[in-house]
Amino acid sequence: MRVVVLGAGEVGFHLAERLSRENQDVVIIESDPERADFASQQLDVLTVVGNGASLSILEKARVKDARMLLAVTSRDEVNLIACLAAKRLGVEYTVARISNPEYYSRGSVLSREQMGIDLMVNPERECARETFQLLKTPAFTDVSDFADGRVQLIGLKVKEGAPVAGRTIADLRAEFTRGYHYVTTAIRRDGETHIPTAESTIEAGDQIYLLAPTSEIPDVPPLAGYDRFQLKRVMIAGGSQEGLFLAELLEDNGIGCTILDRDRRRCLQLAEHLPRSLVLHADATDLELLEMEGVSGIDGFVAATGNDETNLLSSLLAKQAGAQNVISLIHKFEYMRLVPRVGIDASVSPRISAVNAILRYVRRGRVMTIASLTGIDAEAIEYGVEEHSPIAHHALRDVHFPKQGVVGTILRGDEIILPRGQDVLLPGDDVIVFAMPEAIPEIEKLFA
Repeated sequence: MRVVVLGAGEVGFHLAERLSRENQDVVIIESDPERADFASQQLDVLTVVGNGASLSILEKARVKDARMLLAVTSRDEVNLIACLAAKRLGVEYTVARISNPEYYSRGSVLSREQMGIDLMVNPERECARETFQLLKTPAFTDVSDFADGRVQLIGLKVKEGAPVAGRTIADLRAEFTRGYHYVTTAIRRDGETHIPTAESTIEAGDQIYLLAPTSEIPDVPPLAGYDRFQLKRVMIAGGSQEGLFLAELLEDNGIGCTILDRDRRRCLQLAEHLPRSLVLHADATDLELLEMEGVSGIDGFVAATGNDETNLLSSLLAKQAGAQNVISLIHKFEYMRLVPRVGIDASVSPRISAVNAILRYVRRGRVMTIASLTGIDAEAIEYGVEEHSPIAHHALRDVHFPKQGVVGTILRGDEIILPRGQDVLLPGDDVIVFAMPEAIPEIEKLFA
């Protein structure tokens, strides 16, 4: 399948890397010659230098032959114009990365429905939702929703003395068969990610990834050695769009919120928009100020300025001042792996949120949800089983499923099924699969 990616920034580069790895025919359009040259050297893609909103550049990239256009530059207007032009040229699917709320509000003359764009992705709002999920349970480093929120994929680190430490997957499966639906999909140990088997042992210090019904998620942290928790107060450093959207979520859920921002004008805007939040004109990298504002007594601290280095610094200062759950907003992908090494509890990225939302439209087969995880290359994908799918009507033990992938959960109507070898997948089932990148093309064929 031919896919044209407009923009070779963090989002575009990451999308092109994933798609080219899966042997898709990828073309990148990038206005910056140096960035385009870097992409062509690092990836197996064709690059075209120029403005993606230009018809001549789109024609040079042979957009007429493409099935999809993914417009993911940092400029909303360029993305919108490129999508409109691509539709006129016959591209079947168009996706636009959009940050301005005026462009995606329902009823707006510039909304997705009015403009005929298949998907508008707002990275900042998606990132705020993910941050809110992480704040509600400080044990988690990753949270992704599946099955319309009925199932969640979570990542957390196993503490010393935890009930699951030193136990094999088979032992835990036998113990939690009744009344629990936890499935361990991956274990990260010493910098390497493993898809576990029944004989795999979970050790203290492991980063593990679990699939579980959302209703049972509160029971997971105690198994990994964490206390139960209720979110009451949050401090946000930075009045960015992500910070604003997060504050709105906190207010809607009755959670106390304090926002710090060094821009007085932005503080006035935030105070007008957030009537139930405390907005302070202050610098979040001032340790004395953080201590004076009681950062040690809050339930969560989120660094959400527009600068990664400032976010990392304020997160470290908040941690030093005694903040219990510290989350840092990160834009650069290369910084994501740095976060756990320096002692910050979790990180979120609007760019990864955008990638997650876009990839589901690129996958073959019936894909409802897809989640990329911070710090590892693995993905969790929710597939629908069709009547003609090669995997349909077969027991799992009879399917040649890749070793670098695992069927995590089967959803059949309102039933959530822990997969066993004898289970047969039926048309209409939704299946959540966890896999390393090299296994995804083979898995997609099973659900195509």
